[in-house]
Amino acid sequence: MKIGIVGGTGGMGEGFALRWCLKHDIIIGSREAQKAKEAAENYTNTAKQAYGLDTTIAGSITGDDNISLAKNCDMLILSIPYEFIDDMCGKLASQVRSDCIVVSPIVPMTRTDTGFIYIPLEQGKKPAAEMVAERMAPRSRVVSAFHTISEVKLKKVGMSLDADTYICCDDQNVVARLSQLVSEISGLRPVYLGPLSLTYQAEVLTPMLLNAAKQNKMKHPGIKLT
Repeated sequence: MKIGIVGGTGGMGEGFALRWCLKHDIIIGSREAQKAKEAAENYTNTAKQAYGLDTTIAGSITGDDNISLAKNCDMLILSIPYEFIDDMCGKLASQVRSDCIVVSPIVPMTRTDTGFIYIPLEQGKKPAAEMVAERMAPRSRVVSAFHTISEVKLKKVGMSLDADTYICCDDQNVVARLSQLVSEISGLRPVYLGPLSLTYQAEVLTPMLLNAAKQNKMKHPGIKLT
């Protein structure tokens, strides 16, 4: 599978690249192609060191600008801030293939004096994945996931995450394809939450988790149903 990560030079992009390059071709995206290529080279070296000579890396990690990478991807992950959805998705919509799955791990949140808050609840705005679906039709290919994953743990390829990720999507075929990819990450379990209209239930978990971590001095917590 060819997986493009828009905004892939951050911690989440690095973690996904390191985890999935064993079997898939990963394209790291940035506003500047050169920055993405340099990040991809660094991730490739990190992967080789992390997995060692005994592990075959069948995939690859390359870099390109955010718009160009979208043209030939089987799956596109939007690792971008909430406020960039309109601009970025407007540019990407005409570039992606009709059968490309679009994944939103985006969380609309901000920090206040009392803690992190979920913007749609507090300010009456739309959930992130709903905004993505409006701008990157058809809605059926848009899926929300990965909201509560620790970037620190994700980058440590020898570590099991021991966590769930909650998936919202209208198409069960898309859910199945993403769930398979999720299962390739050690200790990460895909849990289907429901249609995309329930994405707010997955997104709101992130500010809750961050507030709990801060108040109780927890490092890089995750969420798991038991």
